[in-house]
Amino acid sequence: MLEKEQAYFEAHKDELRQKYAGKRVVISGAEVKGVYNTDGDAFAAATKTMKPGDFMIKLVTHTEEESIRRYMNRVYV
Repeated sequence: MLEKEQAYFEAHKDELRQKYAGKRVVISGAEVKGVYNTDGDAFAAATKTMKPGDFMIKLVTHTEEESIRRYMNRVYV
C-alpha cells in the first residue's frame, strides 16, 4: 500500500526539498496533489477529492530526517 507514492517521493526528494522544505505534500500515484503547512490542512484538502489510503502525506525536510521514525506517547512522567 502506497508503494507508488513512496517510490515517487524517493525519486523526487531532492526536487521536493528545494521547492517545499518545511511543508507537507500530498502525493497520489506519481503526482503531487497539493502542498500545505500542516498535516490537518493536508488531510482536510486531500479527503475532499480522495479517500484515505489513496494518498500519502509527507513532511518534506531539509535532510534525511523523514527516514527516522518517531513514536510518541502522551503520557508525561
